[in-house]
Amino acid sequence: MRNFLICTFLLIATSLVWAQPAPASAASRVELPAPQRSGGISLNDALNHRRSVRSFQSTQLTLPEISQLLWAAQGITGDHGARTAPSAHSQYYLRVYLAQSDGFYEYLPSAHALQKLSDKDLRAKLSEQPTVKAAPAVFLIAGEYDRAAKGMDRETALRLVNLEAGHATENMLLEVTAMNLGAVSVGGIDPKQTAQAASLPAAIMPIYLVPVGHAK
Repeated sequence: MRNFLICTFLLIATSLVWAQPAPASAASRVELPAPQRSGGISLNDALNHRRSVRSFQSTQLTLPEISQLLWAAQGITGDHGARTAPSAHSQYYLRVYLAQSDGFYEYLPSAHALQKLSDKDLRAKLSEQPTVKAAPAVFLIAGEYDRAAKGMDRETALRLVNLEAGHATENMLLEVTAMNLGAVSVGGIDPKQTAQAASLPAAIMPIYLVPVGHAK
């Protein structure tokens, strides 16, 4: 009887162990290759040739291309967390996400890595605009308005977060030009609809979509 009880206990314990949810897998994080911090075309050339592109080839972006674009928007450039785009009081109120055919990711600037949030292709749900649906990669720029409003009046907070989104998006657009890619900034979105489609936390609100690809 004693042996039977011991065996029963071991079986229950084993089943409980297997029933526990698996911890977050390291496979859900994608380490990005180091970005290029020098070289390329001149800033004047990038400014002169930047144009909005709304028609893309189906070719997927490579990991080095994605790395470079994310770094241009929000990459770390200093020992104390300074980034490529300025932020009021260096608070960095932006979040940057990537939607493509294999899933939806969040950019982690401090690690220069992507964290996979979903296996679903959300591009068509982020916006009804054909350009967004057709682009091989769609970057979502979102802001933490509530966090910004804790240190200032809400009107000022909204303005500063929106300005920061503009800085980061222009950085990305110039990098797109330097890499001979195409992109367009899409501000005509329904933030609540986009946030719901991406399952973003309530405190994070979409501001811009940036479809990117090889121009047709």
